[in-house]
Parts: sequence; structure tokens; C-alpha cells
Amino acid sequence: MKDKDLISIEDLLKNPEVKKAAGDINQELIERRKNIPPKCDVFTSPYTVLKDNDDFKFSIDREARKQLPDIIDKKVQSIVGLDSTEESFKQRYCKKYNIGIVFSGGPAPGGHNVIAGLYDAAKNTNSQTSLFGFLLGPDGIIENETIEITASLVDSYRNLGGFTMIKTGRAKIDTKEKMSLSKETCERLGLDALVIVGGDDSNTNAAFLAQELIEDGIQVIGVPKTIDGDIQVRDTEGNVLCAMSFGFHTAARAFANAISNLCTDSSSDVKYWHICKVMGRVASHLALEVALQTHANMTLIGEDLSNYIDKERIEKAEKEGAVDYHAYGMTLRHLSRVICDGIVRRAAVGKNYGVIVLPEGVLEFINEIQIFIIKLNTIIAEYNQTHDTDFHADFLALKDKLEYLRRLARLAREDASFSIWNTRDDDLFNDIPAFFQEGLLMERDSHGNFQFSQVETEKVLMGLVKDYLNILKENGTYKIGIEKSYYRKTLEKGGLDPDYFGPILFANYDDSEFLLIKASIISIKTLKQALEKEGVILKDEKIPAPVEKLYQKSVPKFKTQIHFYGYDGRGNDPTRFDCNYTYNLGLTVFSLVANGSTGQMAGIMNLEKDFSKWEPIGIPIAPLMHLEERKGKLALVLEKSLVDVNSTSFRVVKELLYILSVS
Repeated sequence: MKDKDLISIEDLLKNPEVKKAAGDINQELIERRKNIPPKCDVFTSPYTVLKDNDDFKFSIDREARKQLPDIIDKKVQSIVGLDSTEESFKQRYCKKYNIGIVFSGGPAPGGHNVIAGLYDAAKNTNSQTSLFGFLLGPDGIIENETIEITASLVDSYRNLGGFTMIKTGRAKIDTKEKMSLSKETCERLGLDALVIVGGDDSNTNAAFLAQELIEDGIQVIGVPKTIDGDIQVRDTEGNVLCAMSFGFHTAARAFANAISNLCTDSSSDVKYWHICKVMGRVASHLALEVALQTHANMTLIGEDLSNYIDKERIEKAEKEGAVDYHAYGMTLRHLSRVICDGIVRRAAVGKNYGVIVLPEGVLEFINEIQIFIIKLNTIIAEYNQTHDTDFHADFLALKDKLEYLRRLARLAREDASFSIWNTRDDDLFNDIPAFFQEGLLMERDSHGNFQFSQVETEKVLMGLVKDYLNILKENGTYKIGIEKSYYRKTLEKGGLDPDYFGPILFANYDDSEFLLIKASIISIKTLKQALEKEGVILKDEKIPAPVEKLYQKSVPKFKTQIHFYGYDGRGNDPTRFDCNYTYNLGLTVFSLVANGSTGQMAGIMNLEKDFSKWEPIGIPIAPLMHLEERKGKLALVLEKSLVDVNSTSFRVVKELLYILSVS
């Protein structure tokens, strides 16, 4: 084709086929947007009513009663469908509402369907109802930055991942000034209700806002969101009210799919150990779920590590008439040994490769690291409060931070009452690699939490693992097992007698399918010496080529590939489960609003059962709150749910751990 016959780029871009190929709309997206999730049975009725449920009891914190007096005695509210009702109830239920909704914290798959469910329920009840989305999280409430949510906007994001419709942010409404500005925003918009979609901190915010706005007649409803799975609500008798927050199912499935692919790659390439860190700062729910779905060779569960007791150390101390407090809880060194044990056992059966899954917050469950984090959190918080400045701004370089800690250690020597950072702490801290020191001293997040996702957890652990594996290699413990049939074939092909060489080379020649070179043979030099000693070769003779080939195959090379699974999973399009779950959470929110409820979290019971058994409810937030250390101070917050080491899922994984490590 001549230059003059070329189609211009402008015409190309206008071509329908080019537009279709280069566009961001595909058939799967079209079908996903069109899908309308099924409704729980109660929402098929034109009206719903709330009924207090006395079957659930809570142990109420005294501080919660003091700070949240108007919502502390709220009860669990069951939602019941009504086909007909009195005119006065109908008028109240079907009135025009102004409702605001905000996303708070990290994204989680399904958030858009919370909006879709709320929008559909509100508009079907009264088409004049207005739904406002606060932009960029709680800052949108403080600064009155909103958009009105329309049908076309909702339809554009149905069943899609992310929080793109109104974005999100991590601000907290935690001061009198912010609370006052938020109240002013709600009044200007004439809001009847404010819906806060978020995790434990965000629902804590919802409780305080509900208390603050109750006299103004503005309702506040929370929605449980976090991929970490650490919002699981039970009453004092262990009855489950909320089995999981939305987004967890999708993230776990996404991580499991990716890690399952690595399991396939690992067993195909037989060369790498894939180290997979998954999100989960405080709780290991995602790591546990990934272990159940993928059968990774090794999985670390932080909550199990924190329960570890070294019985041998305890017995040794008892014999000496002492107490060894370091025997309680897992240490970094011991954990690295546990990992090495799994690696060595796999290598012994010819598998010097595999997949290890660990939660990003695994180090929080390690004794010495947890102590450092608590102490450093307190030091940083006290410094900021005392000097009315920022620790990290005043000490930019690592050496400056370390010098400040050294000054504290000297102060502890001079003043016995000062014990937050002593000489022993300083000495232990200086033994830690510089990159990890920097990680432990990094800036905390907006909630005062240590940012585990920013620390190279896997680098800390794998550094210790590699060091110990080198020791095990040098003492002849870490070797790759040689399959017996391969050994025999190799020697016979070289004209050598396998049964003659077998007892000379291997420690387990007569009783194993996989043969291990004797521990004393750790180099070509020691191999030659062993053969000379047995009279197989003379001093000046070379090692038979087949024998040297087998020895080289027995020498392990520990190679790793590091992976982090977090932001990719939380940005996934929601699974069918999360689509259905979040849409019905949105319907639940409207039912709570239309029935005048406040200080409640929208929830659905029986999520583990068939959809027909799902029961939408309102869960009182205030009775769930307790005092917890935040930024070096006690604060009233919603309690996080950790992995229950007595649960069925954990017990199954633990029972299969040995099998998985060698399979």
C-alpha cells in the first residue's frame, strides 16, 4: 500500500471495530453490570419491620457505657417482611429520605453493590429519596464534598470491584472540630441518615457519630467491610451474628487462585521456593483460607505461633529451679528453624521446591518483635505528644533515630523509674539488620498502627532460613534425596554395580525409596575420601562419572521467589457470593433507616448456609466495643477477631501440615 493510501490515525480511531477492540467495555463487563443479585426472602415483601431479639447477650464495657450512653443498650434487631401494614407506618416508611453514604479505609470487593442495594430499596420505596456519596472517605463528610448518586451511576458500577464510584480515604472523625464539621455537613444536606462502610475503626467512628447525632435525629448505620476478615461478631455465648465482613471471600479466592498457579509452577519447574505474603496485619484469616484452598506446602498462622510453648525449655528450667519466660511464644530464630525443617524434609524426598504462605503481620505474633513494636509505638506517641511535633520529621535518618533510642537507654541507667527503653532493649535492637530496624521505626499509619505491609517480612525470615540451611548443608543434614530407581538406572548405564556402591554412598540404602548421601559426604573432596577409604578408587583415580553426577544432584541450592498479595485481591471484581452479600447488606441498611434505627451495623446471619437461610439483622455496635491501646493510649474501639486455633478450619490445616509439607 502506498503512503497516500494509508488510513489516517483520526479515521482509524473513529472506526467502530477499532473502538470495540481498544475500548474498556467487553461482553463479560456488560453481563456483570446487568446481573441483579437475588434478595433475601424478607426483602421480597413491600415493607419490613424490626423486632428486638433477646436471644443475644453482650458483655458491656464500662467505658463504652460512659461514652455511648444513648446507644449502649441497643439490641440485635431481626428484620421481618410485611405484605401489608397500617397507613401511619406506611407513610413513615415510605417518606422521602436524604441518605449519605461513605467508604472508609481500604477498598474491598462489593462496596458498589452496597450502594446499589441501598439505592434500589430507597428508590423503589419513594422515587424522591436522595442518596449522596461522600467523596474520598470521611474527609468528604468533614469538607462537605459530595455527589448525588443517580440510576446511571449505580448501573455503571453494579457488581464491579473497587470503590471507584465515590473513592475512599483513611481519615478519622476523631476530634471535636471534625465532629462539629461533620454534624454541620449532615445538617446542610438535610440528612436523615449517614451510612459508614468500613472496618473496625470505621464502625467505631459510626458508633461515636450515632451518639453525637442522636439528638439531631440523624441516624448512623455501619456496614462491615475488610478483606482481612477480622470483623466477625459473636455474642458472649459464642453465637455468630456476622461470620465475615464483605470482600474477604473475593480476596481469598483471588489470592488462592494466584498461589495455586504458583503451586503448579513450582512442581513443574522444580527449582524455586515461592514465598507468598498475603494481607492480614493483625489476623491470619486470609492465610488460613488460602491454605485450605491451595494446599500450599507450608503456611504460617500468626495466632498459632503466639500460642507456642517450648516444653523442653520449660522442663530444663524447672530442673534448674527457674522459670524460662522465653519458652512462652515463638521466637524469630525458632520460627526460622521450623521453616528449615519443612524445607529439609521435602528435599529428603527429592523436592527442593515448594510454596510457603505467610500473613503480612506474622512478625506481630513473634515475642521479641511484638515487644519492640509496643515499646516503639509508645515512645513515638509520647514524643509527639510531649514535643507537639512529629518524631519522623525530627529524626529523618535511621542513625538519628537510633541515637535517640541510645539516649533513652542511657536515661534508663541513670533513672531506675524510666524503663520503657533500657540498655538490653538497645543492644538487642542493634543486633537486628538495618533494613529491619528502619522498618520497625517507620511512620505509623493514620490509626497509629505499625505498617506491616511496608516491612519486608519475608526478607527477615528468609535471611535467617538461608543462614541456617547453610549450616545444615555443611553438617550434611540438608540434602536432596535421590530416587532409588533413578540411582540404579544411572549406575547400571555407567557399568557400575548399584548394590556395591549403595551402602558406601547412602545412609538409608536398604530402607527408603529416596536415598540420602551420608552426612559425612559434604563435598567432592569428602566423596573422594569416602570412596578411597572403601577401596573403590585409588588415591590418584578420578571419581566415577555416574557417582559424581548423583552427588551433584544431591546438593541443594535454595532459590526463592518473593510475592505479595494484597492490593490486587482487594481490587478484584466481587465473587457471586460477595455480589449477593453486599447487595443484601444495602437492602438491610435501608430497612434499618426506614425503621428509625441508629448505632447499628447491618449484618446477615447464616452466611455459611444456603442463600435461602440468610437472615438480615441489625447488630448494635456500642456493646461490641472495648478499651484497646492505640497510639500509646487506651481508646474505645471495636474488637478485631483473630483466627480461632480451636476452629474446625484451623484444626484441619494443622492436622494436614506434615502431609502438605512433603507432598
